[in-house]
Amino acid sequence: MTQEEEKALRRFETRVRQLIMKYRNLEQESKELYEMVDERDKTIQQLRSEVAEWKQRYQTLKTARMIEVTSGEREEAQKRIQQIIREIDKCISLINL
Repeated sequence: MTQEEEKALRRFETRVRQLIMKYRNLEQESKELYEMVDERDKTIQQLRSEVAEWKQRYQTLKTARMIEVTSGEREEAQKRIQQIIREIDKCISLINL
């Protein structure tokens, strides 16, 4: 083998080693990126679960507020009915006189 061929062979070996190193670096970077994506996916899923939970809580709160308003209206209605009954009783007592 000539000296020129040996130099070419060494350059080739050097470049192959450099390519292997670059490949390993890219492989490691790819692995890290996949791990980041997996972690972000988990975070997104967790946040979606939290959003669903908060939506459910909001619906429950809305329902509770509606019931609260309805209960207040019910009390007003009962008071009004009692007042009407008293007026009817007064009318009946006046008729009986």
